[in-house]
Amino acid sequence: MTLKRHLISFTKMESGGNDFIIIDNRKRILSRTLSKLAVNLCQRRSSIGADGLILLEKADKADYRMRIFNPDGSEPEMCGNGARCLARFAFIKGIGSAEAVMETRAGNVEAQVRGKKVKVRLGNPSGIDLNFKISLKPGISQKVNFINTGVPHAVVFVSALNKVDVKNLGRAIRYHKRFAPSGANVNFVALQGRNSINIRTYERGVEDETLACGTGAVASALISGLQGKVSSPVKVHTRGGEILKVEYIIERHKKGKEKFKGVWLEGEVRLVYDGEIARDLAFAR
Repeated sequence: MTLKRHLISFTKMESGGNDFIIIDNRKRILSRTLSKLAVNLCQRRSSIGADGLILLEKADKADYRMRIFNPDGSEPEMCGNGARCLARFAFIKGIGSAEAVMETRAGNVEAQVRGKKVKVRLGNPSGIDLNFKISLKPGISQKVNFINTGVPHAVVFVSALNKVDVKNLGRAIRYHKRFAPSGANVNFVALQGRNSINIRTYERGVEDETLACGTGAVASALISGLQGKVSSPVKVHTRGGEILKVEYIIERHKKGKEKFKGVWLEGEVRLVYDGEIARDLAFAR
């Protein structure tokens, strides 16, 4: 006699080198130990493998709600590439329209789906701090910029990306007391002209370099724009080979203060595959 196993349906989506496991959780099929589930499912080679687990849930004041969990089980405020993947997932599955609003822990995010191209409008950034130094070791300091684009990001300009020790230097900056207690993602940026930059990103929660980071692409473009190094729209070349487009408007106010508005992130989103995993295996570890 074969025992019937309870299956969890999921979809694997990818954008810019970031891949996500997306589950329709509107019926609350998952409600407990979500952090453990993310740890189990996101492990590469021994499970499905992904940069994050995303749940689509019902929302009161938006078309749907996005919850995202990192591979270490932590729950960040939002994710730019994850939001774009969720928007196309919702559209393909008939859950949301081509123009939708999703609720995130960082506020509501507008999304527009145009075939494989998906763009999301992020909230106005906050906490901007430019060109300050942090001490990494006795006698060794690093010039850093900071901006919160829904999640906290440090931005470091470099001359040669291929010579940067992203994992170790990124980890040192990510855990620096200046960014405690939540820490920060760390983006290393090399300029490539007035409308183009190259980036590599160390992501908290993944605790390693990833092939792309949507909010990191936005953070890097905005900091570059604020310092007059680039102009909108900005093409952001990611480690995974994808080119993301960031658009923004800088409002210049009296007393030298500047603010951003109309911040959009755009790029292609691909559906990799649909699948099912046995519930007992998903929570087994």
